[in-house]
Amino acid sequence: MNNDTAYVTIKDRIATVILNNPSEGNIIDEGMASTLNAIFIELNEDENIAVVVISATGPVFSIGRTQISSELSIHERRQILHDLNISDNLTRLRVPTIASINGDAMEHGLEIALCADIRICNTSTRFRCNDLYNGSAFPIDGGTQRLPRVIGTSWTMDMLLTGRIVDAQEALSIGLVNKVVKNDILENTTSELASLIASGATIANQYAKEAVYSGMEINLTDGLRLETDLNVILQSTYDRSEGIKSFLEKRPPIFKGE
Repeated sequence: MNNDTAYVTIKDRIATVILNNPSEGNIIDEGMASTLNAIFIELNEDENIAVVVISATGPVFSIGRTQISSELSIHERRQILHDLNISDNLTRLRVPTIASINGDAMEHGLEIALCADIRICNTSTRFRCNDLYNGSAFPIDGGTQRLPRVIGTSWTMDMLLTGRIVDAQEALSIGLVNKVVKNDILENTTSELASLIASGATIANQYAKEAVYSGMEINLTDGLRLETDLNVILQSTYDRSEGIKSFLEKRPPIFKGE
């Protein structure tokens, strides 16, 4: 599952997926994409995982993806674009996800960050979606679809049409990230948040994620029905009983994800 350009570590029910090609700016190529997809698929089948963190080594998160030759046939280009797709398996993760953005997240790097439920970056991080503006390409991994869902249509069109840099503070102000922290505390801040989430009821967290994201794709009435259905299902779980029992016994709950 791991290779030189991407790997995963697991500790205390937290899986940390790391982009590891810093000499190339953690650029996304077919090899890294294949490894990341394999990691995400395996993590989604692991009942012991409560949170997934996506991070990177080096001074940047990811500056984008490998360039695709214009000399290739349409079929060949389509196949490469398919192979570079990461967002489908990342967004299918049942558990909460956190992007710990340790530097520039450009183009495909931004698209990966957008797939996370929560985004934290350091003060030196910059964001950009420059594919369209410079005419070299077009977003390939959900940029035109997920960015407006996160920051709204107007800010999305601003970023797409100008290809300009958005710094960390502006990213915070437009809702692109949840929190901006100093460079030297990003890892600890992310770890503390991941540990807090992992200490909660795993099934409840999964149901909350399902309700929020599925609810965005359906009308309000159906969304409310989904919320009610998930609430009813949750009542029969061990974690729900443990939550009540631990409260009455005045002790920390021990959730099992069951």
